[in-house]
Amino acid sequence: MQTIVTRILKGTALLSVFISAGLSAVAQDASIEDRLSALEGSASAYVDNSYLFLIGGLIVMFMAAGFLCLEVGLVRSKNASMQSLKNVALFAIAGLMFWLVGYNVAYPGAWMSVGGHELFGMPSFDALFWSGGDTAIESEAGYAPASDWFFQMVFVATAASIVSGAVAERVKLPAFLIFTAVLTAVIYPVVASWEWGTGFLDDLGFSDFAGSTLVHSTGGWAALMGAIIIGPRAGKYFGDRVNPMVGSNIPMAALGTMILWFGWFGFNGASQLAAGTAADINAVSQIFANTNMAAVGGVVGALILSGILYKGNIDPTMVFNGAIGGLVSITAEPLTPNMGEAVGIGLIGGVLVVLTIPLLDKLKIDDVVGAIPAHLVCGIWGTMIVPFTNSGVGYLPQFYGVAATGVFVCAASGIVWLILKATIGVRVSAEDEQLGLDRADIGVEAYPEFVQ
Repeated sequence: MQTIVTRILKGTALLSVFISAGLSAVAQDASIEDRLSALEGSASAYVDNSYLFLIGGLIVMFMAAGFLCLEVGLVRSKNASMQSLKNVALFAIAGLMFWLVGYNVAYPGAWMSVGGHELFGMPSFDALFWSGGDTAIESEAGYAPASDWFFQMVFVATAASIVSGAVAERVKLPAFLIFTAVLTAVIYPVVASWEWGTGFLDDLGFSDFAGSTLVHSTGGWAALMGAIIIGPRAGKYFGDRVNPMVGSNIPMAALGTMILWFGWFGFNGASQLAAGTAADINAVSQIFANTNMAAVGGVVGALILSGILYKGNIDPTMVFNGAIGGLVSITAEPLTPNMGEAVGIGLIGGVLVVLTIPLLDKLKIDDVVGAIPAHLVCGIWGTMIVPFTNSGVGYLPQFYGVAATGVFVCAASGIVWLILKATIGVRVSAEDEQLGLDRADIGVEAYPEFVQ
């Protein structure tokens, strides 16, 4: 018995010696453990960051459906098929042009510069054959390059969708599609390059987290020029009197608003550009919360003010645009505000929407869906309020960004609209407008049983 116990004790002691030696060897070779840990951490962050771009991009793409539903609901039934066609076509054209030209104008580095400040980049022929799918995990970017490209691509259609709604019911389809191609290939990418492409606005300290100015005001300025040059719909204005032209499907417009509200979580949240650390995912979470509360504020602001101004007759379309105005307002800086500040920023956005819609009517600028108040006016407001919650940003650089964007986009889009007007024409005939573009232009009615 003693012999057995002795042998067990000796074996245990020998085993402990081997374990100690092994642990000592592992401890001595810390570089192997560090490399393994670093590789695992890098892979995890790489995957998380790439997923943020991919999921965010999918959600932003769904916003195209939101714009489609909103616009179809707010046009008259005789133009619903045309508006559906425009929204599907513009998404495809935007993606094509951003691939061919736009992405490399926005992000490649300087082609034209003044005083050392990059103004915009030059398209690269190599982009036509680019593939980012086989990039190794050790990529310095920290994410799959194609995931970032996809996320940037889905943004560009938003600017075109803003224009689509504003000039609905009277613009020629070929003219609109050509304008969309120019907007998404050149105009939007140039503006994006000034900040996101580390151009001159970035050098000046301008800050636009997810695009209140770079995306929404760009689309808004382009829409404003289009609405002015094309002119209002026939019968919209009689002297100082405004003839309301009610949309054909308010529930459809409400659905579009809720889809856009949902899509904004991808728009703002994934603009954090990273999710591989606790700090990043906390930031994404705060962005989600602030984005939601700004929309809440926008609805409440529009609801209360429209009820006061119109003696209790609340216009649902103003409330819908109030939500969008609140979302646009928080887009320039969705991270630094607390939730109370986010509600306030959104609420003022909703109020601005309600105040701007009748102002446009006084100026006889016909914006069918209220895109100019929600995207342009609230885009400016959201950009200028950034320093209030982000002490690292100054008011003067924000003003420079707003002003530079306005001047450039108005000039560039105005030139394009005027060239189209002088060549192929931008407006359908009075007879076709009266008949409705569904029957006159494409021969497919959205509601063949009843046409308003």
